[in-house]
Amino acid sequence: MRRSLAFFLFLALGLSAPLASAQSGVRTEGDLASAQNPYQAEVPVNSQSDADRNGALSRALGAVLGKLSGDRSAMTRPGVAQALRGARDMVESYDYRQDQSVSATGAPSFRTLLVARFRQDDVDGLVAALGLPVWPQPRPKPVVWMAIDDGSGPRLVGVQQANAARPLLDRAVERGFRLGLPGGGAAEQALVGAIWRQDTAAIARASSRYAPPMQLVGKLYRASGGGWMADWVFVDDGRELGRWSTRDSDARRAMAGGADGAAEALVKRYAKVPEAGPAGVYRVAITGLRSADDYLRVAATLQSLAVVRSIVPVQASGDRLELDLELITGLQGLNRMLGGSAAFEPAMPLLDDEPLPPTAEYRLR
Repeated sequence: MRRSLAFFLFLALGLSAPLASAQSGVRTEGDLASAQNPYQAEVPVNSQSDADRNGALSRALGAVLGKLSGDRSAMTRPGVAQALRGARDMVESYDYRQDQSVSATGAPSFRTLLVARFRQDDVDGLVAALGLPVWPQPRPKPVVWMAIDDGSGPRLVGVQQANAARPLLDRAVERGFRLGLPGGGAAEQALVGAIWRQDTAAIARASSRYAPPMQLVGKLYRASGGGWMADWVFVDDGRELGRWSTRDSDARRAMAGGADGAAEALVKRYAKVPEAGPAGVYRVAITGLRSADDYLRVAATLQSLAVVRSIVPVQASGDRLELDLELITGLQGLNRMLGGSAAFEPAMPLLDDEPLPPTAEYRLR
């Protein structure tokens, strides 16, 4: 592992050196289109068959929800797994591409990726209806001040050594934001000691020429007992938002943990939960039902909505059906889920400054 990391750093230091005269300042990484478009995701797929595509679209929508919320556990929230089954109905377009990688032995390998783009309005409505936190755009691009010691002394990773930081930079893209690297001039190279001491004040002063005033400070080194350890501090405008360590037998995975901690610190501070109302049981009435088909359409709509946990009929009279719905969010969340294909719609809008009615009125479309 030590030899592989040394070779990894050698490539990063040697092959990119001719670019030094043409590069300066912070270089933001993440050229993947998915980093630019949070409503797009790429996921591996076994084939281009319909069955494999549908499963991949669900995973792609899950990746999009994760990027929008910044929450790695978003998939475990109530209603999300059910909502992912309707991913194909939210797709704006998709295509495939081939991805080539080289193993540690130098052998090339190929995999097929599905590139899915989802309709923004549909996804935003789903996020709001499910009550997921939203990490707003545009997102900051913190500067990474990272030093690596592979046994020959710590060295700063600057823009010329971007390949050495690739696991960290790519993980940030997966989490829905991007990271930048310092220019790496002589004065900045001299900051290695401050990085190793985690002297965030000194790093913040050196980072003042970059924007935004956010720094991810990390050091990667061989851990006692084997493997690799990375210690991290995330600072936002002089305020420390998080401090953590990542350990792994693979240096690249230990490095990638810096992006996870930074994302979690940023989400905790900046993500907001849209107003969708509290979870609970709500009485609703739907009018205009005149046939068995109408009842079946209403039932199919309710069963397809991820915010609906249970349905209890209360009474039916004439063309009116009353139900008690257990919702994972409030009536606002329910209404956001009622798209153009739903069997019914609100009879009147819910006003934020008015109390909820004892029975919410809906009408058959």
